[in-house]
Amino acid sequence: MLNIIEIKDFNAPELDVYARLTEAQLLNKDHPEDGMFIAESPKVIGRALDAGYTPVSVLVEQRQLEENDETRQVLRRYENTDIPIYTADFDVLEKLTGFKLTRGMLCVMRRRPLQNYLELCAGKSRIAILENVMNPTNVGAIFRSAAALHMEAVLLTPGCSDPLYRRASRVSMGTVFQVPWTSIQDENEIRCQREILWPKQAITELKQMGYKTAALALTDDSVSIDDSNLMQEEKLAVILGTEGDGLMQETMELCDYTVKIPMAQGVDSLNVAAASAVAFWQLGKR
Repeated sequence: MLNIIEIKDFNAPELDVYARLTEAQLLNKDHPEDGMFIAESPKVIGRALDAGYTPVSVLVEQRQLEENDETRQVLRRYENTDIPIYTADFDVLEKLTGFKLTRGMLCVMRRRPLQNYLELCAGKSRIAILENVMNPTNVGAIFRSAAALHMEAVLLTPGCSDPLYRRASRVSMGTVFQVPWTSIQDENEIRCQREILWPKQAITELKQMGYKTAALALTDDSVSIDDSNLMQEEKLAVILGTEGDGLMQETMELCDYTVKIPMAQGVDSLNVAAASAVAFWQLGKR
């Protein structure tokens, strides 16, 4: 038995979390224990549930509830719970920004505390690090490549877009719930007193754990991505930089390798999401 509640009015308070809270309000940096996120589409919601995230409520288009097998399959997982399943006609829900991209289903879920980045890396031989990648579409695409191409964890600097933002998780096809990830940041609860760990301290600590660091960047001393010494490294951290500017100079100077992707036709760089797929495919091999 599902706890179905029909919504007739777009201004109903039950829709506030879906329609009137920003991603920043959902994240709730001042009180992270109360943080939430919205997963959209049956596939992404299913993968979040598989990963153990706790649902708060569901919003589903009435027609999808009645006719879509994938939607009904996910909803069966809410049977005999008190999780509210809000339903409404498309005429109501189309007022939601981007609703046509959701495949008719949204779910509010609770965030979980982030693991310490050094603890997350323990026992892993291939990890990816994103430095200030701010576009959620790129973050989502990188996670999808990481899941498919043998990256065992993803670390993000504080300047990155959050992987649980709706667009990032949608573009990732839910792989943000499959690949372990966390942020490289001081765990001091008082945000203004946190130390800046990236890049110097974090890279130093990763090297102490046995990682060789490979910065994806075009410099005079860059080695090819299929360099034999690079390929033989037992533990490797692949570092990708922000859109446009790439990696910080300090980051490149701290790394063991700077790595380039050989290209033709005078092209000197790829979008960071495309570059990540090439890098993970080559460097994920062991």
